[in-house]
Amino acid sequence: MNKISLFLSFLLLISIFSCQKKDQNLVEKISFEAKQYSIERNGQQAEVFVIKNKQGMEVEILSYGAILSRIVVPDKEGNMENVLLTYESPEGFFTDTYFFGALAGRYANRIAKGKFDLDGVTYQLATNNGENHLHGGRVGFNKKFWKAELLEMDDAIGVTMFYLSEDGEEGYPGNLETSVTFMLRNDNSLSITMEAETDKPTIVNLTHHGYFNLSGMKENILNHHLQLFASHYTPVDQGLIPTGELIPVDDTPFDFRSPRKVGERIDETAGGYDHNFVIKQMHDGELAKMAILHHKPSGRKMTLYSDKPGVQFYSGNFLDGKQVTNGITYSRNFGLCLEPQFFPDSPNQSHFPSPRLNPGEQYRHRIVYVFEVD
Repeated sequence: MNKISLFLSFLLLISIFSCQKKDQNLVEKISFEAKQYSIERNGQQAEVFVIKNKQGMEVEILSYGAILSRIVVPDKEGNMENVLLTYESPEGFFTDTYFFGALAGRYANRIAKGKFDLDGVTYQLATNNGENHLHGGRVGFNKKFWKAELLEMDDAIGVTMFYLSEDGEEGYPGNLETSVTFMLRNDNSLSITMEAETDKPTIVNLTHHGYFNLSGMKENILNHHLQLFASHYTPVDQGLIPTGELIPVDDTPFDFRSPRKVGERIDETAGGYDHNFVIKQMHDGELAKMAILHHKPSGRKMTLYSDKPGVQFYSGNFLDGKQVTNGITYSRNFGLCLEPQFFPDSPNQSHFPSPRLNPGEQYRHRIVYVFEVD
């Protein structure tokens, strides 16, 4: 072979390698998919984002309420099904009363009588749960229009959103600049990162309030196996406000340190589970494994991580059968919530980890869901 032929062969090899490299880059770029469209309420636009990874896991996110409206994951046979209680269309969330998939804030969970003291000043919040304040008030973060944009990275795809909660909104002090970022990766993990800054001392406690049903809506959650990495829980009064005690879970219906069915001892509770479980008694900001939820018939398993000290386990006690989605009635115990958080009523319980945020500080809360088949 002459030198010209050798040179042409060399160029051909470079061309083939280059094409292979381009094809490889193309595969990497199309390993995530996204679509975006708008819905409208009273003249305001909300964005709907549908993102998917190369495993086929699909997530739907709304800029209205920073709502996580669907999570589609495989079962052990490869069947892709939604595992979040939802509505037939995103517009259903405009009139939602169950907090389906919501970002709850400024303060997730309950504050007794809607009152707390900060630096000698008593603040009165909206009371929207009997005499108590719940999930940010009458018009909490779950009913706000957030600014949103799609994020595309080499190893993840997601959505980031922004909202300014003005001083005095629902009775809270301080202008609170808030962001939330949802990120989907190819290992079937979904992270939610919430951040906030304030211009005067305030309280902040943000979480995701999704109702999970890993059966793909084929049955209720009483036969789901749950493990909670908590040795204590906070008992509550009739208004579901913590009494201030930290009670060991030993020999109680609240002992989920080893996996067991949600329904195994639920009848021994006063109306079902709606309690904060103590993962840590101090807030150290480190990511920790909080819970594992497993539906054995489908093989779906979800592991929950968070950097907050507690997690509210709610067994869907107030689902009343009024919501029917795709022919399925959401009755009592049809979904369960696992809400990482500061403890309920922490502003009024000085020995609980503090939700206080000062100017110059940053509130940060990271939640990670990992979906597997077992």
